[in-house]
Amino acid sequence: MRKVLMSACLLGKKVRYDGGNLSVHDQLVERWVSEGRIVSVCPEVEAGMSIPRKPAEIFGGSGNSVLDGEAEVFEKGGDVVTDDFIAGASIALELCKKFNIEIAVLAESSPSCGSSFIYDGSFSGNRTPGIGVTAALLRRHGIQVFSQHEIADANKAIHATSA
Repeated sequence: MRKVLMSACLLGKKVRYDGGNLSVHDQLVERWVSEGRIVSVCPEVEAGMSIPRKPAEIFGGSGNSVLDGEAEVFEKGGDVVTDDFIAGASIALELCKKFNIEIAVLAESSPSCGSSFIYDGSFSGNRTPGIGVTAALLRRHGIQVFSQHEIADANKAIHATSA
């Protein structure tokens, strides 16, 4: 059975920067849980960041730029947390390798997990096209990354790869 890497916050775990979650109520996700298909991860928490923690955004690019050393991840207030985000992404990748995971469903807009949009680094609530650090690293290693708004597409990919 093909496993799916999924952002812990989407599964109701209170791991977001503000101590909240982004719980997804979807029949497909419920089925994946009952099948034992999901491997849960919060890259920031896995890297040792606290709950709650200051909000963080990528400044000067997106996740690929961070991985290439061309952009940084900053907390609101100015502390650089790039190394934590890269460490969390590496842990997520190791989970994918360990469980032979080829599909991930990650939280949109997150500086780790965003797969289509991230915040622009100004801490003003403006979103911009781009991907987070974890999403970028996983995609570099051939893992298909979907957001919580693309669960049906992720489900199709699961069954296409397991055929």
